[in-house]
Amino acid sequence: MEHKIPLSFAGLEHLSTAIILLDRQHHVVYANPGAEVLFAISARQIAGLSISQVFPGCSILDSAMEHALKYHSPFREHEFPITTLRQQSFIVTCTITPVELAPAALVLEFQPMDHQLRIAREERMLIQQQANAELLRNLAHEIRNPLGGLRGAAQLLEHELPQVSLREYTQVIIKEADRLQLLMDRLLVPHRVPKYEPTNIHEVLERVRSLLLAESPRGIQIRRDYDTSLPELVGDREKLIQAVLNIARNAVQAMQNAGMEMPEIIFRTRAARQVTLAKQRYRVAIKLQIIDNGPGIPPDIRDRIFYPLVSGHEGGTGLGLTLAQTFITQHHGMIECESEPGHTCFTILLPIESTVMKAYIPRQSHEQKP
Repeated sequence: MEHKIPLSFAGLEHLSTAIILLDRQHHVVYANPGAEVLFAISARQIAGLSISQVFPGCSILDSAMEHALKYHSPFREHEFPITTLRQQSFIVTCTITPVELAPAALVLEFQPMDHQLRIAREERMLIQQQANAELLRNLAHEIRNPLGGLRGAAQLLEHELPQVSLREYTQVIIKEADRLQLLMDRLLVPHRVPKYEPTNIHEVLERVRSLLLAESPRGIQIRRDYDTSLPELVGDREKLIQAVLNIARNAVQAMQNAGMEMPEIIFRTRAARQVTLAKQRYRVAIKLQIIDNGPGIPPDIRDRIFYPLVSGHEGGTGLGLTLAQTFITQHHGMIECESEPGHTCFTILLPIESTVMKAYIPRQSHEQKP
């Protein structure tokens, strides 16, 4: 059964928010174009259906509608998870308002919150990343000085030892000091001023691909799914290579540790339009995805993978993803991760246009002049 929209609701056609009208039995009377776009469903398709069929398993919505009808009072819920009949999930703000405009008895208004939540999550990650970077930088500086003294003392002691066999112990000290020195150097690498220049993202990926193939004797498959029409971005080529390499190396190690017979990584590039990164709107950004078919990230560390010293495999330093996030943040980009067994996807968004980064280019050119 298809309902006609009352004349007093004709203005709903022009609203960008999603509006669904229900009768007293919670059947759909009308859905505006905003609802069709948001939920990817046709108004004709859901007309006459119960709202529990349109959004199955949403008991909170049912009880809220009953409350609104019984007490004739509006209801609003923020960060409301909802799943459509096509199994698409959304986080929305839902407002339920009782009306007396037959056949409609309830107005359901949905405003998507995914965008706001992503921005809030990005801000939290940026604050956390800045705090981590400052902590690691200070820690590295504090450790480097006594570490140099420790190594020097071990070398002097080695020359004074009467027995050659005893030098084995000083060699342990020297080698461990050198290993810690390399670790401190890695902690301080992100603080090098980036060298921004026009960079082709596919050249970055090809460099990473060649490194991975050289490092992986087991014959890992690396597939390329490139949008070759993407323009160059302004970035530090070496830092971008290191960021992508850190993510892909983690994937290779996870798949090798799991003993997979057919490990595979996909490098995919696409254009993303009208993207907000670090509170700034960009017309075009590069969307780079690194996808693997490995065992997935352990659930207990999934929310902390970008924190320093958090590692998913034995012997890892837990710095790879922290440094990757730092490098991408320096390019005004961001990293997101989705993971489940058999499918892990790291998505990197990099703006093609950035006035702040472009400002570095003339400055660097000026510094290089004699």
